[in-house]
Amino acid sequence: MKTPSLLAAGIVLLASSSAQAIDAHYRRLLERSGCTQVSEAQGCDINKTRKENAKAGFVADAPANKAAAAGQTPYAGQWVAKAASGATVATIRINAKEQVWVSGKRVKAKRSDGALVFRDGKITYTIQGDRRLQGEDSWTDFDAGTKGPIVAE
Repeated sequence: MKTPSLLAAGIVLLASSSAQAIDAHYRRLLERSGCTQVSEAQGCDINKTRKENAKAGFVADAPANKAAAAGQTPYAGQWVAKAASGATVATIRINAKEQVWVSGKRVKAKRSDGALVFRDGKITYTIQGDRRLQGEDSWTDFDAGTKGPIVAE
C-alpha cells in the first residue's frame, strides 16, 4: 500500500521539477547585453553592453506599452457603418482610450481576438486591430439578419 503511494509521489516530484535552460550567469549576460538567445545566434555579442549592441542593430528598445509605440490605439478615429445599399447605419467615434460612441451615444466596448467589439441595441460592431486586414471591419444585426462593412472616415 505504501509502495505505490511513494512511487506515485516520486513520479510527481520528478515531473514537477522545472528545467532551467540557461544558468544565472548566462541570463545576466543576456540581460546586460540586451540580446536574446535568437539574436545571439545572429551575431549579437553578449559580452558587449546593450548600448553597443543597439548601435550594431541587434537591440531595439521597446516602449513600456504598445499603445505608446504606435502613438495611439489602432481603433481610434471616425468610422461609418454602411448598409449594403450604401446608406449610413451608424457613425462611430473611438478615442485613444478606446472609449466608443455610436451615433453620439456612449457604448461599452471590449477586445476580443484582436478586435474591438461593441453593441448598440441589437447591432454588434467589430473593428479589427490589425489595420493590414482589409474588409474585416463589419456590423451585424442578428435580429434583422443584415450585415455590412465599417469603413474609416
